[in-house]
Amino acid sequence: MKQLSFLLLVFLSLNFGYGQDFTVEHYTVEITIHEEGYFDVVENYDLTFEIPKHGIYRDIQTKYDLLTEAGNQEIRKIKITDVDVPGHTFETPSGFEQKLSGTYQIKIGDADKTVMGPQHYQIKYRVHNAFLHETDGVKFYWNLKPSDWRTTFKNIEFKIHLPTSVSIDSNDVFVYSGHLGETTDSKEIEFTVANNSIEGKSKPNFISYQGQSVTILINLPPDAVAEIKPLWPFWTDYGWVFVLAVLLGGFYMTWSRYGKDDKVVSITSYFPPDGMDPAMAGFLINDADDISDLISLIPYWGSKGILRIEEIPKKGWFSSADTKLIALKSLPEDATGYERTIFNGLFGSSIIPDSTEVRISSLKNKFYTTMSSARSTLKNAAKPYYDKGAKRVQIITYVALVLLGLVLAPLLLFVWGFIAMFAVIILLMFLLFMNKYMIKKNAKGNAAFSELKGFRQFIKVAEVNKLKMLITEDPHYFETTMGYALAFGLFDKWASKFDALNVPPPQWYSSSSTVPLTMNSFSNSFANTMSSAKSTMVSSPSSSGSSGGGGSSGGGFGGGGGGSW
Repeated sequence: MKQLSFLLLVFLSLNFGYGQDFTVEHYTVEITIHEEGYFDVVENYDLTFEIPKHGIYRDIQTKYDLLTEAGNQEIRKIKITDVDVPGHTFETPSGFEQKLSGTYQIKIGDADKTVMGPQHYQIKYRVHNAFLHETDGVKFYWNLKPSDWRTTFKNIEFKIHLPTSVSIDSNDVFVYSGHLGETTDSKEIEFTVANNSIEGKSKPNFISYQGQSVTILINLPPDAVAEIKPLWPFWTDYGWVFVLAVLLGGFYMTWSRYGKDDKVVSITSYFPPDGMDPAMAGFLINDADDISDLISLIPYWGSKGILRIEEIPKKGWFSSADTKLIALKSLPEDATGYERTIFNGLFGSSIIPDSTEVRISSLKNKFYTTMSSARSTLKNAAKPYYDKGAKRVQIITYVALVLLGLVLAPLLLFVWGFIAMFAVIILLMFLLFMNKYMIKKNAKGNAAFSELKGFRQFIKVAEVNKLKMLITEDPHYFETTMGYALAFGLFDKWASKFDALNVPPPQWYSSSSTVPLTMNSFSNSFANTMSSAKSTMVSSPSSSGSSGGGGSSGGGFGGGGGGSW
């Protein structure tokens, strides 16, 4: 208990000592109010350093949350300019720093020198946007001595000069002192009003400690000082919204001209375009190299007798089912590059001397590089269907968006703050993502797309009678089209239409079930197999890591304080 009391005593003494490194023996502040809407402040400090110090700093609060007459919240930002500290070295924040910060600090002194004993400092500055314009008049509300000074003030004097056109009396002036929130008139400060000025001083034995303030409120007549309004108030606070709108609008106009496909009429079709595999069909239908497009090659190869699929049942409580892909013959000579990439990645070669097999589970965390390469090859193979000019515009847009980000992010941060900067960064990231759709099909692409739209629409709405006719003409119609339905994301819907027609499942697919496959059981089993293959073939190894006048003491503008360093 004694040790705890000792530590508490040491802490209090250190805290007290930190706040009492110097004492302000005499403080005067003179303010000149200009009818143009700003005022000049001259502060004089006669103080005594009790230990060697480099100087003092003066903090002026510049950001305030106000409650308007209408009861709305207003964020007010005052501006400090024309700072001078005669006879002393001093530092002030740049305009950019003042925009970002809610406090303006004037740091006085030399880091290579220390002073001690009696010192005098004079600080001059101009304040903008610090009047309260209300329906009944204008209020000048200023903390003559703010509460956050880390020292004691023993004597305070002030003088405020009003514009020559302004006439007030003592009933328009209120002075508050003491702790924050004190609303009664100060008994420690006396003042007089005469000749367009207000003069006041503290009474004998006055002391103002850290946490206490002296505040003045002056009720001025309407239009006593000009209200400095921005040319367009909305622009001052929310102009960044228009910047975002211009960016979004400009991107949309560019996309409409260079990235939006021409309108094409769907041609009713019961088959895919001649010579087009389901991977390319899936790419052209939505201009994207989806994983499902490449996975659709598996049933496509099955329908051509190139491979067979076998389900492998679980062998224990804790094991899981697997799937075996068995290559029966080599790819044809006219196979595409992305077909060969996938096929070689599965079986090691596009030339199969004998039956070669691979388990889907063995591809986990290994096959993703092959899939990535195949996607790139598929994208290149689709180029003949797209306008080359649109591709150039896409590249230019990528560069333009990056450059705009480098320019606009700091600019919006400076003018409107963090929210504006964050918003423009998010929008530019979104536009960078959407720019991948800045591609436009050419005449060849539109012709293929017209057929594909019609074929996809038929898969969605095909009637039983029409399917019966197609199956009569080609008993393997379902097998040859199921890969395309898979690429379109419509396999389940397509398979369900054949269930009622008693169409047998493909012979190249065998289930682990002992019950003979029906079209319904096949579609469920095959869908699960393709889903497992899709997730396994793109899986990659995970990386490891770690993770009175209606006022009060201290209520006006001019909050802040200061200290020594």
